[in-house]
Amino acid sequence: MDQKVKDYVAEKVKEMMGAVSCSAEAKAAGQDWLDSVGTDRETEQTKKLIAELEMDIMPVEGLIAFAESETGAKVFGAETAKNVAAHGRELQAAGKKYCDCPACAAVEAILEKKGEL
Repeated sequence: MDQKVKDYVAEKVKEMMGAVSCSAEAKAAGQDWLDSVGTDRETEQTKKLIAELEMDIMPVEGLIAFAESETGAKVFGAETAKNVAAHGRELQAAGKKYCDCPACAAVEAILEKKGEL
């Protein structure tokens, strides 16, 4: 893996891990990957990181459906859930594929480099 790509991905992994919206599983996979860089475990941890991020990134349709659900209203609060759903529809109308929260934005940037990892 090219050092510039590693550095870029490491930066995005740290951004993802620092986001409030990052899942515990993605944080753990990110930390495991960071700890493995430059070791004989790097290839294995890269595969695990990519697999976890592909499961965790929120498609816009999923964001809208969650925000409009009872669970979404409980998590966000009723008014915020409406705003999140509306934002999701704006993203969808703009042709965006994924949620743009800080965690998902970092994950999308990492996944764009998947072929170089």
